[in-house]
Amino acid sequence: MQHTHKYLQIHPGDNVLVALQDLPKGTLIELNNHTFPLTDPVAGKHKFSIQPLNPGDNIYMYGVLVGKADTAIQQGAAITTKNIHHAAEEYSLGQRRLQWEQPDVTKWKDKTFMGFHRANGSVGTGNYWIVIPLVFCENRNVEVLKEALVDKLGYSKTKAFQADVEALVKLYQGGSAEADILNAPMEELFTEQAAQRVFPNVDGIKFLNHDMGCGGTRLDANSLCGLLAGYITHPNVAGATILSLGCQHAQASILKQEIMKRDPGFSKPLVVLEQQKEGTEQQLLKKAIKQTFAGLMQANKITRQPAPLSRLCIGLECGGSDGFSGISANPAVGYVSDILVALGGSVILSEFPELCGVEQELSDRCVDESTAMRFMELMRVYNARAEADGSGFYANPSPGNIRDGLITDAIKSAGAAKKGGTSPVTAVLDYPEMVTKPGLNLLCTPGNDVESTTAEVGSGANIVLFTTGLGTPTGNPIAPVIKLSTNTKTFSKMPDIMDINCGTIIEGTETIPQMADRIMNYIIEVASGHVQPKAVLLGQDDFIPWRRGVSL
Repeated sequence: MQHTHKYLQIHPGDNVLVALQDLPKGTLIELNNHTFPLTDPVAGKHKFSIQPLNPGDNIYMYGVLVGKADTAIQQGAAITTKNIHHAAEEYSLGQRRLQWEQPDVTKWKDKTFMGFHRANGSVGTGNYWIVIPLVFCENRNVEVLKEALVDKLGYSKTKAFQADVEALVKLYQGGSAEADILNAPMEELFTEQAAQRVFPNVDGIKFLNHDMGCGGTRLDANSLCGLLAGYITHPNVAGATILSLGCQHAQASILKQEIMKRDPGFSKPLVVLEQQKEGTEQQLLKKAIKQTFAGLMQANKITRQPAPLSRLCIGLECGGSDGFSGISANPAVGYVSDILVALGGSVILSEFPELCGVEQELSDRCVDESTAMRFMELMRVYNARAEADGSGFYANPSPGNIRDGLITDAIKSAGAAKKGGTSPVTAVLDYPEMVTKPGLNLLCTPGNDVESTTAEVGSGANIVLFTTGLGTPTGNPIAPVIKLSTNTKTFSKMPDIMDINCGTIIEGTETIPQMADRIMNYIIEVASGHVQPKAVLLGQDDFIPWRRGVSL
C-alpha cells in the first residue's frame, strides 16, 4: 500500500489511485519513480487513472476487477460514472485458502466483559424485555402497551423539543410574526428521564412493530417467525410478550417451533396472547400488562457477571459508505474481527449485494467445499432475482455512495468486504438462520442498512460495529450499535450520532492496529454497560424484517 497524505494506491496491482484530499488539475503524482500530472481536478475520496486506458480496459482496485472503461481515459484523469461501468470477475469453486496471519491477542486473552449469562450458555451485553406483534394487526395494541408501561416503569426519555413547541405556541398566541418564530432559540435534544427505574437490572422494554405476518407469501411469514424467534432467544433478551390476532399466516405455533429450533431448552419467561381467543381488547391488554409485569420481576433478578470475550458475537455493518470506508473504518473493523476470531468469538459479515466482486476470495476462504458452494449459490440466486426485477447487484451504490467516490458496486463491495478481516469463513447462513459456530460467519441479507442490522441481531449479534462515511442515524432495539466514522469531517459535523473517528487513519496519525485496539476497548466498555453508544442514547430502535423479494 503506497500512501502519501494526498493520494493512496491500495494494492500494487491497482491501476487507479484514491485522492485523500481535493487535488487540483495539474497536481504532480509520483508513483513507482514515475511522475505525471492530473488532467482533471479530483475530489477527495474519488479515483484517477495511473495509465492511459482504452474502451473495454479493466479497472482494478483492492487488487480485484471493479469496472471497465467506457471511453478512452487519459493518464491522470478522474474516474467517473461517465467513463467506466461496473464489472466483476466470474467465480467458481477454487482451492481452500485457510492460512491466515492471526493478530497477537496476548493483551486481550484474559480480558472480560460484564454480561448477562443465559441458561443456554450465551451471554448478553444487555437485558431487555421485548414486546412483539406476530402480525401488523396488533401494532396498535403494542402501542397501547408502550404507553402504559414505559413511563410508569421509568424507561422514557424527556420528550424531544416539547418545551420548544410550547414556547413557539406562546409566541404565536402573543402575536409574533413568522420571522420571530424562525429566530426563536431551540433547546438541546432529549436526555434520559430522571425517574427511577422500577426494575434497575432491566435495561429497557422494547416494542418491535412491523408490517408483516399476513397478506404476503408464506415464505415471508415463516422467515418472520424465524427472525422473531432469533430476537426472543437472543442473549440480550430476558423475556418477551407476543401479541397474535389468531388467523394470520405467522402463527404462534410456527414461532414456538422456531424458538425450539434455536434453543431446545428454552426457559425464559414468554407471554403469548391471541386476541381472537381472549375476547375484548381490554381483556387482552389487561392480561398482557399483568403477565409482562410478572415476567419483568423475573428478568430483574439477573445481574451482570464477568464473561470471556469469546462470548461476543459482533455484527459487521456499513451504511452511508464513502470513498474512505474501504481504507479506514472497514479495515480497522476487519482487524477487530480477526482479533475476536482469534479469541474464539463470532463475527457476522452480511450484505450480500456488497460482496459482489469478492466472491472468489471469500469462497476460497470457506472451511470446506460445501460451505463455499452454499455461498456461491446464495450469491447467484440473489443476483438472478434482482436482475429478473430489472435491478442486479450493479445497481447497489446509492446516490450518496456515488457522490462520495463509490461509483460501481464492485468498488463498494471490495471496500465493504474488508470488515470481515482475513480469517477463514466457518459458516454460511441464509436469513434468518442463527450463528452456532465461532469464527467468521457470512449471512445472506440485503445491503439495506436497517434490514441487514435487524437480521444480524436476529442471528445472534450482541453488538454491531457500523461504519459510515456520510453519517447514518440508525440503531437496534436490543443490541448496541457502535458508529465508526470513516473520516474526521463527518465525525466532527455529526457528533450526536458518531462514537469513534477512524479518519485519523486517513490523516496518518493512527495505524489500523492502533485503531483496532481503541475499538476493542470501546466494545468492552459498551458490552459491560459502562458506556452507551449514541444510537442507544438517542433511542434509535430501528427494526425492519426483510421480505425475501429484492432489496439491495
